Amino acid sequence: MAKGIMGVAEKQKLAFENLSKEFGYKNKLAAPRLVKVTVSVATGSAMKKDKKRNDLVVDRLAKITGQRPTLRKAKVSVASFKTREGDQIGVAVTLRGARMLGFLDKVLDVSLPRTKDFRGINRTSVDAMGNMTFGIKEHTIFPEIHDEELKDVFGMAITLGTTAKSKEEATAFFELIGIPFKKA
Repeated sequence: MAKGIMGVAEKQKLAFENLSKEFGYKNKLAAPRLVKVTVSVATGSAMKKDKKRNDLVVDRLAKITGQRPTLRKAKVSVASFKTREGDQIGVAVTLRGARMLGFLDKVLDVSLPRTKDFRGINRTSVDAMGNMTFGIKEHTIFPEIHDEELKDVFGMAITLGTTAKSKEEATAFFELIGIPFKKA
């Protein structure tokens, strides 16, 4: 990492000092911290038309995250969506530890600035449990995806799981680690 630029790991370590004044933490373990990052892609009914789409999504998501994703199956049958119980309807990967921090650095410093007309993430994406979910419309913003591979573009949802106990704590923590929220 370049000198003078702090990554998510360093910012997370400073969370106790910065947030203890505002929320009155007495112990470092009381301060919020990242636990996991989940990246998911819903393939849905496209699976019935093209069986190789799952393989494509799995391959691209593995390149982006550095970890092989798992296929997710439908838990119940829904006639209006034409899905049956057990159909493969999505792909997901859960990142923890160093991979999680590296992926989050890449998303915040490289990928989101490459997004067309990016104005920030809504504050409403932080839920009452202290987690945050935001969507990316095109997977092509990641540097691992080359221009030759642009035939099938898909979106993804990224969920940041924390130990925060409220929405206010989580929002302050996300601002501290560098999540680019929209200006109010």
